[in-house]
Amino acid sequence: MSEMTEKEKAAQGLLYNAMYDKELIEERAYCKALCYEYNQLHPAKIGERTALILKLFGKTGGSFLIEPPFICDYGYNIEIGNNFYANHNCIILDTAKVVFGDNVMIAPHCGFYTAEHPLDAERRNAGLEYAYPIKVGSNVWIGGNVVVLPGITIGDNAVIGAGSIVTKDIPPGVVAVGNPCRVIREIIDEDKKF
Repeated sequence: MSEMTEKEKAAQGLLYNAMYDKELIEERAYCKALCYEYNQLHPAKIGERTALILKLFGKTGGSFLIEPPFICDYGYNIEIGNNFYANHNCIILDTAKVVFGDNVMIAPHCGFYTAEHPLDAERRNAGLEYAYPIKVGSNVWIGGNVVVLPGITIGDNAVIGAGSIVTKDIPPGVVAVGNPCRVIREIIDEDKKF
């Protein structure tokens, strides 16, 4: 039985070496080059921007718009549904899968971070880390300056208020806000009038 690669360990949520593994370093360099190219394109070059995202992401829905600048680590671990929108300065550190449902709207300056580092300094300094997937359901609105931490699931039809740090799963159909992010109320029929 052959030993697992660092990439395989990361995909299984095991401790792996991100800093010194040649395969992962090369994949990040390739991704950073595509992100750089994407972020340098003229805003009117929508077709070229779309083509680069299709090349970069693991899966895309029918329509999407990602405003530059945009940064990710690998790209192939990102999946977006139909009608996806991310405003300026979106960062997705996708060592593990980051999956977005349909009709997701992300405000400026948001981050989705799958990497988790050991508390032990010796292991951390050796370049070891974990990666836990993030899942965002459909019809989710994420306000500006939100950070979503490793291993989080945000349910369908949720709204995450601006400035939130999402440290725990958020159920469907709620408004959640704060640091740490917590549910403040359910979304009700009365909200359709606003």
